[in-house]
Amino acid sequence: MNEFLKSILDGINSIIGNYGWSVVVFTALIRFVLFPFDYKSRVSMRKTTKLQPEIARLQKKYANDKDKLNRKMSELYQKEKINPLSSCLPMLLTLPVLYAMFAAMRMVASEQLVAQVFDILQGNTPKMESWLWIKNVWMPDSPFAAMWPDLNSLRTVTDTAIWQNAFAALGDNVAKLPEGLALTMESFTRDNLQATIQTIFNTLETMPAYVDATAVLPGWHFNLWITTVDIMKHYNGFYILPILSAVTQFLMSVLQPAQPATGDANADQQNKGTGTFMKWFFPLFSLWLCSGYTAMFAIYWVASNIIAAIQNVGINWYLDRKDKKETSVEGTVK
Repeated sequence: MNEFLKSILDGINSIIGNYGWSVVVFTALIRFVLFPFDYKSRVSMRKTTKLQPEIARLQKKYANDKDKLNRKMSELYQKEKINPLSSCLPMLLTLPVLYAMFAAMRMVASEQLVAQVFDILQGNTPKMESWLWIKNVWMPDSPFAAMWPDLNSLRTVTDTAIWQNAFAALGDNVAKLPEGLALTMESFTRDNLQATIQTIFNTLETMPAYVDATAVLPGWHFNLWITTVDIMKHYNGFYILPILSAVTQFLMSVLQPAQPATGDANADQQNKGTGTFMKWFFPLFSLWLCSGYTAMFAIYWVASNIIAAIQNVGINWYLDRKDKKETSVEGTVK
């Protein structure tokens, strides 16, 4: 599936010509495909909420007979055409797509980062893939990250085939690599890869152009309690996407409807506590994730949240209007 999604992303990029906007378009396509499941889930949750009085009555009536309660609950759901698991379906579909999309974007980013490294080693200025304020979408949107690849970003490229393919593509240009950097296909095998990456990085640090491109802004080195923070001279972004990822993730949790009460006080209290935890955990998690990964992935995360939020508002508006219309019709009939 990773290769399939990557081929789609590359195909969109061949038309648009910019990976940043290609991610936005592809995200919209993914949300469009998942929309029917989101809508069905929201309808099911609303029906379940309306049935709460009847569910509470059954729970009280059959409190001492769990088997009969389960049968009655099942009959009620069948009568009202409600699938209790439908509310979980969007998440079951979204998470695998998220993981596969992340893997696909990581493959694309890895290929581009390695290509940029070999450009630098040949004495060339690497081709930047910019997007709005971001100078290189293959690096994080952050003033703490340089435009050019650093050691941490190179170490994330663990696919030996990507390194070997890029090295093989050099052909006769291998002669343009710095003297003393003796690379072969064996250098990029799994056992040798990390050592080779360190050797490449050590070579990069001897090149004046690379040293300048990854230099720290004088006077902007901070030694914090658990880490150090450097403002880069040629920074890659303004940390806008990581912040937007946290804000939009929080907005998503606010717009997400609460799970209907089950009638079990302990279970309802536990669900409420879990909901509160998730409300704050996921925004912080997205902030951390988008701070360290490529801006390309952060674009996907933010775009997905914004589109999903718009869909949620639209679905709520439509269902509210539909409920009012049905209530009005029932009142007229009576």
